[in-house]
Amino acid sequence: MIEHLRELFRHRQLIWVLVSRELKARYRGTVLGFLWSFINPLLLMTVYTVVFGYIMPGARLGGFEDNKWMYALFLFNGILPWTWFSSSIIECSNVLMVHGALIKKIKFPIEVLPIMVVITNMIHFIFGLPILIAFFLIFGKALSWWVLFLPISMIIQFFFTLGLGFLISALAVHFRDIKDILTNLITIWFFATPIIYAMEAAPKAVQTLLNLNPMTHIIRSYQFAFFLGSLPNWKKLSVTVAVGLLFFYLGYLLFDKLRDTYVEEV
Repeated sequence: MIEHLRELFRHRQLIWVLVSRELKARYRGTVLGFLWSFINPLLLMTVYTVVFGYIMPGARLGGFEDNKWMYALFLFNGILPWTWFSSSIIECSNVLMVHGALIKKIKFPIEVLPIMVVITNMIHFIFGLPILIAFFLIFGKALSWWVLFLPISMIIQFFFTLGLGFLISALAVHFRDIKDILTNLITIWFFATPIIYAMEAAPKAVQTLLNLNPMTHIIRSYQFAFFLGSLPNWKKLSVTVAVGLLFFYLGYLLFDKLRDTYVEEV
């Protein structure tokens, strides 16, 4: 495994080239180009503020009934990292088929493709952070020093997402139905993660189930860093780190084992 990681490091320039190409392709032909990376989260946050602040104030959940601004902020705080995760997983289910021409080239390092997907969506996540921080300042919500915990949350999410991405991209080549099934599973997973509601607002029995979800603790780490301004639960987050590394190891192991079959299937 260590040797494989060294091999990936040697391909870092290729990964960056692919990420750059993907980012340029996403905004090719648009007038505003990369500015959409900032405009999209800005528009999303504006919609949340208008909807939950003015149009449907009664729709705010658990603990936000008296504050028409904070629920929109709380919601965006969770949806931003979730979008990174969900977009990466869905795109990984199709990435080998989309780049079939590259895979058929001699000695092309196929494992860089899921990495490219996760890093590209991570960059979009990073572009959304200034918008999140700006609205914290606009709404008068102070940021604490725990916001410096952000890189740790990102590293944990990166390895968990990438491990799952390796697993799904390897299986989706052989089982094309996975992409359609995954779209529905991601929706269920979204509601099983405390993004549109506070963890504390859920019944105790439900909280027990939510704690079994690795994304619960990853999203909560962002909520603690930004919204709550305190240290995340280290015990639960440590288990999530272990689960993330396990997914990364097993995902890459399966991806590598099926490597020789990709050329025939794409």
